[in-house]
Amino acid sequence: MENWAHCPPFAAYCPLSGLPRLHGTTSDTIPSKIPYLSADPTRTATWRARLQGLLPPGLCRVGIAWAGRSTHNNDFNRSTSLAALAPLAALDGIALVSLQKGPGQSDVADYFARAPLLNLGTAIGDFEDTMAIIEMLDLVVTVDTSVAHLAGAMGKPVWILLPYAPDWRWLLGRNDSPWYPTARLFRQQSPGDWCGVARQVSDAIRKLSSQQRSHEIMRTDECVGYQ
Repeated sequence: MENWAHCPPFAAYCPLSGLPRLHGTTSDTIPSKIPYLSADPTRTATWRARLQGLLPPGLCRVGIAWAGRSTHNNDFNRSTSLAALAPLAALDGIALVSLQKGPGQSDVADYFARAPLLNLGTAIGDFEDTMAIIEMLDLVVTVDTSVAHLAGAMGKPVWILLPYAPDWRWLLGRNDSPWYPTARLFRQQSPGDWCGVARQVSDAIRKLSSQQRSHEIMRTDECVGYQ
């Protein structure tokens, strides 16, 4: 309800954020049955064909979103710029897929970096399209915006970049989320330090890629030994 004057008569009310208190919810009892959202199969098939034709083969597909709704009352704190993700864009072996909507899309015009960037722009019509694209990705890296919640609710790997003073739902002093078991949180170590968060993410991707390559080599050695 956008206007309280249009509400029907009521005896009591509770803000949505107050319901956990009334239910006695704790961090150990937060419902986290994942996934509870899934992409439409028809749209997923359409986007699969489209991405296969637009992205270089053999690269890790990383979806990115760097800005939330500009009219949000805390947007200055939670949003950043595409340029702030430079450490991520400098990585080898990945292709970036922009999930960004709104004014932040204009940042793509100034993008010049090693990792190829696919700007889907206005081709993303709604959240159904966004979910279908996420279904095709290996990882989503995003600030605290709707993309983070979609990927988390879908049970997809999502790395969330958080400001020094985050929204209360992300809690403090932890890199996981009781709401989204597949989420990993990367926090600013000082106010406004988005580049530092991006370096944390790029280091984590390098480490993950190294571990995967080592695992593949071990499996190859095992196969050779078996032969």
